[in-house]
Amino acid sequence: MADYAIILNQGKQQRVVPGRSILVDRLQKQPGEAVELDAVLLVSRGDQVIVGQPTVPGARVVATVLGDERGEKITVFKYKPKVRYRRKQGHRQDYTRLAVNRILLADESE
Repeated sequence: MADYAIILNQGKQQRVVPGRSILVDRLQKQPGEAVELDAVLLVSRGDQVIVGQPTVPGARVVATVLGDERGEKITVFKYKPKVRYRRKQGHRQDYTRLAVNRILLADESE
């Protein structure tokens, strides 16, 4: 098994380690479902580092959906001086928490 990997998920790069959980933008999956992320940009295993061009062929990350969460509330405030223009709006991003199970290379199977 690999020590860590860098994945590309929904336009964002994230470092994943087996046994830890990550937050990704909301996925339409139920808790307990398995998710396979195949856009792996880099895999590190001990002294060996495999860098993809742009992805590592055959590498994938196997994770399990733990559930959905909401992020911190942010305030979006638009303001133009001298014209009495003010708009205040809040936003909370929806996330899905994934438990990373394994990082597999092309020559490995589950």
